[in-house]
Amino acid sequence: MKNIFSVIVVATVILFAGCKKWEGEQHNIYNYVSPPAHPISDAAPLCGSIKGTMLSGKTYTLGCDVTINKGDTLIVEPGVTVYATNQAGIEVEGTFLSLGTKAAPNFFTVKGITKTDQPGAPAISDPAYSGQWKGIIGGTNCALMVIKWTHIDFAGAAYGPTFGPNVSQKAATSFAVLFQNYQGVFIMEDSWLYGATDDAMRISDGKIDIMRNTFEKAGPNGGDCVNVKGGTVGTMAYNFYIGTATNGQKASNKGQPVGAPQTNIVMYNNTFVNGGYRQIQPGRGANINYEEGARGMFYNNVNINCKFGNRVLSNPTADIANMSYGNNYQYADSLSVANQFYPQGYITIPQSTDLPAPTYLPAGYKLGDVYDGSSVVQKLNPMFINYPLPVVGHKLSDINAIGNFDFHLQLNSPLVGRGTTSVQPLVVVPVDPKYGATEITPPGVDLGCFQINGKGNQH
Repeated sequence: MKNIFSVIVVATVILFAGCKKWEGEQHNIYNYVSPPAHPISDAAPLCGSIKGTMLSGKTYTLGCDVTINKGDTLIVEPGVTVYATNQAGIEVEGTFLSLGTKAAPNFFTVKGITKTDQPGAPAISDPAYSGQWKGIIGGTNCALMVIKWTHIDFAGAAYGPTFGPNVSQKAATSFAVLFQNYQGVFIMEDSWLYGATDDAMRISDGKIDIMRNTFEKAGPNGGDCVNVKGGTVGTMAYNFYIGTATNGQKASNKGQPVGAPQTNIVMYNNTFVNGGYRQIQPGRGANINYEEGARGMFYNNVNINCKFGNRVLSNPTADIANMSYGNNYQYADSLSVANQFYPQGYITIPQSTDLPAPTYLPAGYKLGDVYDGSSVVQKLNPMFINYPLPVVGHKLSDINAIGNFDFHLQLNSPLVGRGTTSVQPLVVVPVDPKYGATEITPPGVDLGCFQINGKGNQH
């Protein structure tokens, strides 16, 4: 409770500082409904320092890089569209709140670009991988970033020689979303991230809650989808990933700042489809990845035709003494995929609760050994509403977006009722309809991000 309280205090202080005067009255920020503070005009493209409120229903243009200074706040009301031009980016040194809703989501995108989501579209000409703007980039002073029901499309342009140093990054850095303050709070829920040129999301350190989001087409030939580093603590749950270049969710304690906690990430009820096929380096590309001193747990996850299964690394080793996992499901169209359910050269321990049960492993199996997975090829079809398995007519690497597919479960799916609900989310962020996590959805009884009861991922 002490950690949660301290986060709420930090968030409250930042928001009071960012929203400036509330006529000297004392308000509980979680009950107070404020009028729009400093309405931002949509009459001209935005450049330089900005603060205040982007008003619901309006369309704004970024004419060049914009900055939310330390102590300032940008509130984006529901139903706002922001078009980036000139490869602009949003530097956040203060507080950023994108408060879209299911009925009125927000859009951060580039005007006039059409998504090419049909299977087999060549990556070289796909705008998802071209980095049309820099993205939403938290500097080292950013203490609170909240993204709800928000589309972030076509980001990942290089930061450049001015913007990069401003956010303590190299000019060539190109993460679409960045957070890097271990004392700060990062929340992304019910949102969409489409396309990237490297890591779609880099959390260098921070207190996080990443829940019920959809990620498509992360990286043309490398980059993780959600890559957390040293000093990051929190929960990733009910996220859907398709066509990730390398890892879907990665946890590492590399670069732990002085005074920051050890990376500790709880992952549950996530779904990964066709991950790892655009990574050009051998032996890399998975769905869940723990390495280099990271601790945590992962349960109830679904992996469909991913190049590698869940990876627990021995070099550099994860904190295996403080890890647990189980109730994870994998499906393979082919023998090459089935033979990597337990990736060769890594130390992922087969669990009796896994699906399919690891009884097909040979007697005397040692972690990371080669084995024959032919008996589980095309077994235990997950029975999605509309995604035919095995895949026919396309390579797995051809399908990187949801398009017209529907990955919700049919009632008689073997994934129904096979999850564990004994896992506890790691809650280190405030819970609030606006200024915190809207809901910390607990683990679900069905495997994967979509639940038969309608909970979990809402997309």
